Amino acid sequence: MIGEAMAATTQDKAKEIAFFDAHAAADEYDVFTPQANARLIAAAVRLLGLAPGARVADLGCGSGVFTELMRRQGYDAAGLDISPKLVALGRAKYPGLDLIEGDVEALPFDDASLDGVLLSGLVHHLPDPSRCAAEVFRVLRPGGRFVAFDPNRLNPFMYLYRDRSSPFYSAKGVTENERPVLPGAVAAVFRQAGFQVHSEFLGGLAYRYVASAGARALLPIYNAIDAAVFSPPFLKTFRPFVLTCGEKPR
Repeated sequence: MIGEAMAATTQDKAKEIAFFDAHAAADEYDVFTPQANARLIAAAVRLLGLAPGARVADLGCGSGVFTELMRRQGYDAAGLDISPKLVALGRAKYPGLDLIEGDVEALPFDDASLDGVLLSGLVHHLPDPSRCAAEVFRVLRPGGRFVAFDPNRLNPFMYLYRDRSSPFYSAKGVTENERPVLPGAVAAVFRQAGFQVHSEFLGGLAYRYVASAGARALLPIYNAIDAAVFSPPFLKTFRPFVLTCGEKPR
């Protein structure tokens, strides 16, 4: 399993849709500051290593924030999300942006039709991401690349606040399906799908919103600690986000 041991191996998609449709109604889905969003996309662009004009899909795109940033980087970007209301919200926010309602375990793209795939905080929503990894492998051309970013279970804050085995776990603002991931386990799933894989770690992504009002009040403290404590290279594996990167062999 990707995080803690879990009884379920399939995602409850109905609960995912209901959860994120509710977020769309409140327009509270974008949790990072604009500066953090830009930094995350800069890391993804570097790891994808694709020239402008490359065809890239943003899976788990939500309301299209990262899809739009990829489009501004010059990519032929399309976003896909399971929530019809988030897709509708994104279309209203970003006219002309190609946003699609769909399932990452049955992607509506042809074989070998994409140059790159961004998995936007998606893998940690899948109890078993092997079907998603296989679909990403299918739709990427030989030499195509993917980048997935997810909360890192090795980070003490992510573990304490978002892992169900923690005595301080909070279920507020998350679905039943999600939990932080173990970096090695995610890499293993994509490696098994056929990719050449490595992992990087990213910190200093400032939050602007979490669902819990109490936790939200503490965000300035968390943001400061994250930026200061985990920046040394020897602590990189404990940074709050893991970026799993891979290339489809030519």
